Amino acid sequence: MRSGPGRTGAAIPARLAVTAEDGGPHDPTESPLGGGAADAMLRLEGVAVGPGYGIGTVYLHDTGLSPIPEYRIPSGLVARERQRFADAAERAIAELRTLGQKVRKLPGAAGEELSCILEAYERMLRGSRLVRGVDQRITAERVNAEAAVRIEMTELIGAFSSMEDDYLAARMDDIREVGRRLIRNLGRRPRQPGLTSLSRGSVIVAEELSPADTALLNPRLVGGLVTALGARQSHTAIMARSLGLPAVVAVPMLLRHAHAGATIVVDGTEGAVILNPDADTLARYRARRANFLRTRRNLQRLRDVPSVTRDGIAVHLHANIELPAEVEGVLQAGAEGIGLVRSEFLYMNRESLPSEDEQAAVFSTLIEHMKGRPVTIRTLDLGGEKLGDALGIKPGANPALGLRAVRLSLTRPALLRTQFAAVLRAARRGPARILLPMVCTVEEVRAARAVLDAVVADFRAAGRPLPDPIPPLGVMIEVPAAALSADALAREADFFAIGTNDLTQYALAIDRTDEAVAHLYEPLHPAVLRLIHFATGAAQAAGIPVSVCGEMAGDPRLTPLLFGLGVRELSMASFAIPAVKQRVRRITQPAAERHAHRVLGQPDAARIGALIESFDAG
Repeated sequence: MRSGPGRTGAAIPARLAVTAEDGGPHDPTESPLGGGAADAMLRLEGVAVGPGYGIGTVYLHDTGLSPIPEYRIPSGLVARERQRFADAAERAIAELRTLGQKVRKLPGAAGEELSCILEAYERMLRGSRLVRGVDQRITAERVNAEAAVRIEMTELIGAFSSMEDDYLAARMDDIREVGRRLIRNLGRRPRQPGLTSLSRGSVIVAEELSPADTALLNPRLVGGLVTALGARQSHTAIMARSLGLPAVVAVPMLLRHAHAGATIVVDGTEGAVILNPDADTLARYRARRANFLRTRRNLQRLRDVPSVTRDGIAVHLHANIELPAEVEGVLQAGAEGIGLVRSEFLYMNRESLPSEDEQAAVFSTLIEHMKGRPVTIRTLDLGGEKLGDALGIKPGANPALGLRAVRLSLTRPALLRTQFAAVLRAARRGPARILLPMVCTVEEVRAARAVLDAVVADFRAAGRPLPDPIPPLGVMIEVPAAALSADALAREADFFAIGTNDLTQYALAIDRTDEAVAHLYEPLHPAVLRLIHFATGAAQAAGIPVSVCGEMAGDPRLTPLLFGLGVRELSMASFAIPAVKQRVRRITQPAAERHAHRVLGQPDAARIGALIESFDAG
């Protein structure tokens, strides 16, 4: 991740990889030889997904797949080829179940996380679009099963890679892993066993890592993870945070330059990878790592300390989650609630829509685990490009601007009714809120509320128990139209949640996943800050709560600014909570308001960044 005066995502302390007797990770380079003399030092840039610093030796991990043959099947042997594919799928399912037994032994939330992912893979192998497409291709095109898997996998990955949402684009990892597992079983190729016998301090370097790969490694031996592919919400990223491993993904030219046994530094805070570091670089990163560990120990003491400013004003810190297994990490971080549950995981890797019972069970478990802390559940934020088969919708040319999120839910009200009913049932277990994504107009809020009222009326008519109170209905402010009409929306909504990631993208007309323009993605652009200011002011005038739940919320440098703008609730990745809490406890309202006033008067992001870096909380 880029950092600096104009970028969010600066150093956010989190757990580090391997702790030894002295409280620090093992460093196999602690010798006079340092970074090795054969190759020149090289710095590569990627996406930081697991904060911290790792220093170790490169372990090159290969997927173990050889070139895939392609040939025509005689018409009389098509049935046999289809059966060969079905048998391979059954063997793959058996492998996943064996792995499932292993992952339950992993520490903390990691075991639950991987179990959930492996179960999703098993569902994919039992009749997903990928598996069904392969079977149809064998029949229609009379192509061998391995080639059919490769072709179908390529087409599906192409569809996902065009999406502008990190979470959805990251589902390419699921397709690749299931496809590769099928191909291995078609050829009876064994998996590479090396991850079970790593040397202590190894930094795993790979094109990508699957959940199955993660299940094989011993996190006490790993100094970090680096992959050529990946995204912020890829499984590598999620698991790195769960296991406390420094990690960088999406590193161009990685496999061309990394060599087994070479010394490597993983900067999971800035998103840098240094191959063959010289003595000065090693010394600098050892010092950073030591400071990181000290900071981490200090932040851990803040878990049960209230999040209040020096002048006694509470700032509520909540967590965002992608999957239910992240709840343990939320509680460990000291979050006061879950500010955003992305419900999309219920709809992924399946051909049918989740039932009311299934959704109610998942939401109930989340709410119960939070033990009275509020949980905000966002309704479906997918589009027809992903649910087209199940809903009979033809995907549009531009999914990011097409029929998705609340637009899709209102076009197919049965989707919304099912989700509302599930939340109503779950909310009897504890406090819950409902959040509508990608709202643009007051008409959308009114229509959604009418659906909610109708579901409540149906419950009462059927004698079904209802929560008391009925969950509030909120609006995500993530498109400029919503921000600029926030005063009208505030009269219809019960609360606001400002999604700064999409708000920045739509305000600046920049696809943050497009490498050609990603450097122009700037959350500190004056236009973005003014949209946040207007929306916050509208919520305050209407007397409704307002939170910020994008990446800006998790950047401690921006905490005084957001507080000065009137924000009293922040929702972020759970690992960012301690550092933001520390920042909250150092500021005062008058100083923060003066700071916000000065920032809003600046004409460009560079000057705003300079003010933020130099802010004095006193």
